[in-house]
Amino acid sequence: MARVYLGLGSNIHPVRNLALAYRELAARYGALELSPVFRSAAVGFEGDDFLNLVAGLDTDDAPEAIHAAIERIHDTAGRNRGSQKFGARTLDIDLLLYDDEIIDHPRFSIPRKDILEYSFVLRPLAELAPDLVHPVTKQRIVDHWRAAGPTAEPLERVDVDIRPASA
Repeated sequence: MARVYLGLGSNIHPVRNLALAYRELAARYGALELSPVFRSAAVGFEGDDFLNLVAGLDTDDAPEAIHAAIERIHDTAGRNRGSQKFGARTLDIDLLLYDDEIIDHPRFSIPRKDILEYSFVLRPLAELAPDLVHPVTKQRIVDHWRAAGPTAEPLERVDVDIRPASA
């Protein structure tokens, strides 16, 4: 089984769309570990704030199958794929890590560069798996977060639970 980490974010009906992502991911992969949820300003465009978190799961699926499942969930959430890299999102799920693999696939790269580029990815990952070692830098995720501290985009931890009441 591979340990996988996914970044989840939304700024269009974010609680509803993140809950949808949780339901779809849990239906496919079973138990998910979730980081706290953080609010962050839109990056690269003017828009509503995002809610972001990281989910951890264990699976026998290959990265390609996970990527395909993510795309189906994006479709379910009505994600509109435009030519803009930065823009409002009903749902954005990114495959961040797959065990300690380093993969350069035509449709994705693992580890995802966003881990070290954006605090809204790094901080939730550091809270969920602080002692996880980044496969390229060989440093712990929490040490990356500590180093980023003074230059990181501001984040606000918010009290949002995207799991259904029975979960």
